[in-house]
Amino acid sequence: MDSNTACNDKDKDKDKKKTVQHSMLLCCKLYISESRNKEALDLIERAVKRDPETVIVNKFEDREYNRVRYTLVSYVAHDSIGCPIYSPLHQSVMAMAEAAYEAINLELHSGAHPRLGVVDDIVFHPLGRASLDEAAWLAKAVAADIGNRFQVPVYLYGAAHPTGKALDIIRRELGYYRPNFMGNQWAGWTQPEILPEGPNEGPNTVTRARGIAMIGARSWVATYNVPILSTDVSIARRIALMVSARGGGLPTVQTLGLVHGEDTTEIACMLLEPNQIGADRVQNHVQMLAEQEGLDVEKGYFTDFSPEMIVERYMKLISSGSA
Repeated sequence: MDSNTACNDKDKDKDKKKTVQHSMLLCCKLYISESRNKEALDLIERAVKRDPETVIVNKFEDREYNRVRYTLVSYVAHDSIGCPIYSPLHQSVMAMAEAAYEAINLELHSGAHPRLGVVDDIVFHPLGRASLDEAAWLAKAVAADIGNRFQVPVYLYGAAHPTGKALDIIRRELGYYRPNFMGNQWAGWTQPEILPEGPNEGPNTVTRARGIAMIGARSWVATYNVPILSTDVSIARRIALMVSARGGGLPTVQTLGLVHGEDTTEIACMLLEPNQIGADRVQNHVQMLAEQEGLDVEKGYFTDFSPEMIVERYMKLISSGSA
């Protein structure tokens, strides 16, 4: 075999390996309780950019909520019998968490969106040919590291939890949905420092500057928000409950009614089965209920791309080397 043939074979092997890696993808949505401190966000973003194999495909900031979400994507590698053994997302998420804990103090944080931690929520979704089991494997590995390294209590949910416990149930048990400032804001840490429910990882006591973290794995969830032209948050909460599955509204839809700016409130929605109950159904239902209250609504908006668009953006950024 001549050297050119050998090189061509190596290139083919590399391309094949790359194709396999890029079809076994995991997406991580990392929610951090900060959006107003640019210096802190710059530190967090620099931390993830150290690894070119992890890509930030989207960033969603909301100043009123004082919350940011990063959507990250990378591959998952397997051993010879097909068990997941490595993903660049692991170290990237840990680096971002470390930067967040160093730059943000929950005691000094306030916003119009509920939260219980600096690193408030980390959720892993499978993309491409990856499975929910692989997303759960990574969620549990990250949870163990965050709990041990940063001494932060971590609650697992969804496919990462031993019994599949849902995120909203855990949050309700921990008082996540109760405002503690002005009736519509969340400020500092006002929960007990000894937790009522033991975490899955980390200590049973809370460091007030860091709070706690939720880490889970589940199939794709779409987030869709509908603005209401009213400052009355009690009406927004009433509409939110009637839209949600919990309030007898739309199946597989979870909602929050929140203040959003000086002249609007917002119905923040999680669509747990977006292919069954989509944004159009939610928009129409909110509009109908708001009209009964004599209120106008604006067209809602997704806060992230679809899974297909996320994969497309990831492939484009990886191919261009601009990740």
